[in-house]
Order: sequence, then C-alpha cells, then structure tokens
Amino acid sequence: MNSVKIEGLCKKYGSVNALDGLNITVESGSVFGFLGPNGAGKTTTLRILAGLARADSGSILFGDRSGEEQKSPLGYLPEEPAFYGWMSPREYLDYIGKIFKLDTKERWLRVDQLLEQSGLKDASKRRITGFSRGMRQRLGIAQALMNHPSILLLDEPVSALDPAGRKEVLEMIEGLSSECTVIMSSHILADVERVCDTVGIINKGKLITQAKKQDLLDRYAIPALEITTGNGSTTTMPEWKLRLEKLPSVTCVTIEGYSFHLAVKDIHTAQQEVMQDALNHKVTFEKLEVVKPSLEDIFMQLTGSQK
Repeated sequence: MNSVKIEGLCKKYGSVNALDGLNITVESGSVFGFLGPNGAGKTTTLRILAGLARADSGSILFGDRSGEEQKSPLGYLPEEPAFYGWMSPREYLDYIGKIFKLDTKERWLRVDQLLEQSGLKDASKRRITGFSRGMRQRLGIAQALMNHPSILLLDEPVSALDPAGRKEVLEMIEGLSSECTVIMSSHILADVERVCDTVGIINKGKLITQAKKQDLLDRYAIPALEITTGNGSTTTMPEWKLRLEKLPSVTCVTIEGYSFHLAVKDIHTAQQEVMQDALNHKVTFEKLEVVKPSLEDIFMQLTGSQK
C-alpha cells in the first residue's frame, strides 16, 4: 500500500521552477531517502506535504485520500527547528501534546515514551538552551512523533551535525520504520545509504529515478577504482587529480586522505588509462583496486554533476 503518491506537482517562485511536474510514490512502512543537490526542490516538496505551502498544480494522495482530505496525522521536522530554550524537554513535549489536545494521562505517557526513545530521559529537566545540536535534533524528532504520525517528514535532519550527533540521530531514525513511514530529505548520501531502504533522486524539481536502494545500486553497478598513494605522494595528489578528471573513462574523482576514488564509465578502460598516466608522469602508488559503487557514484552520474 502507498503512504504517499505525488503526481505532476508544480511550484514556482517568481520565474524559478522549484518543482516541475514531480512524481513520487512512497510505500507504507518504508524509510524513503529524498535525495538531491541544494535547490533541487526537496524542502519545497516537504513543506507542501506538511501543508505549509501550496502547490501551483498537481495532486497528492495520502493512502486513498487527497491532501485536502488527509485525516492521518503527519509529523514534520524542518531543517532548522526552533525551541523555547528556557523550557526543559519534558516541558516542551508536554506543551506539544497540549497543542495536539491529548488528555493528561495520554500526554504524560507519550512524553515519557519519547524521552526514552530519543535518549533524552536523563536530560529531561535540563534547559534546552544548553543542548548540543544533536540533542536538539533528537528532541525535534520526538516532538514530530508526539501525535503518533503515520507519516514523518524530516528535512535534512543531520546536515549540520558533527559525527557524534549524526550517529545519534541516524540511529533514532533507523528505528522508526516499525511505527511510521519516514520521508527524509538529504544531500549527504552516506547517511541515506545507511538508513533508507528506498531512494528517490530529484534534480531541478523533477524526479530522475526512484527505486529500492539495493535495486538502484545493482542497476547502476559500474564498479569504481580506489587508488592508495601513501604519504610520500602528497605533493602530486592535486596535480594528478586534475589529470585523472580529464581521462575519457573517468566521470568523477574525489580524494580522502591518501586515497583517490574514481567513478568510471568502463572499469577496464579506466584501469589502462590510469596506469598509462602514472607511467607517463612517473607517479607511484601503493594500491589500485576495483571497489563496489556507492550511492554517491550513482547520484553524481544521474544528477549530471559529472563532466
């Protein structure tokens, strides 16, 4: 069963097409990764789903109901949530429960559940103003869950977090599929690859592709190359990166530490071209190996971010 079906969604801001005939289907119980570069239309889509903005045209179905007839509760976390810093998490969640008109017994029980679920039980009486960004994001997800939503909308929930905060929030998101459908927008591909089972890639307001994560990886399963140079070659790495990017069979080159990651069109041709370039310019490296493609390789290919 589908939780959300978007058909032909269009939205303009002046002369800019934020959404240009967007079509998306999200299955019930899935953790849907809504991927796209900055400005692709992710936030606009989530705001329309949450009822905070209106589309110019197109339709949205929640189950078998239109957006105007939506009865099932939604939860929403904006990219930059705001809180009353003088409140404690317990006071804040209780306040949110009152907004949803939960009776006292149900509200207090739900507050206790969410404090436990978000890992904020021990900090339940501290002022929010002293919280880390990761703690505030977990509290933001908790408030979005207060009304037992069937659909949870998360806009870039981990984009501004440090590694520890990202780990905390992602672990919380991973455990949500048993209680609701999650639609999570992000431009951090490793995070989507970790927690999402279905991926939709959007660019310039249009859906490029949508599939189960593993199906997407299998469909575009052109392997990549990993080159480890060792710490003796650091002075040549920027120069070699520029040359590698110009090789006909190479579509994208990234550097991490002492390693190059190459997304390629054809693995055998790329190996030959890299070896020839290294020989011509007397570049030494410790290891050249074929690795499985990542979601980032596919994203770069489909969004046209490569040459």
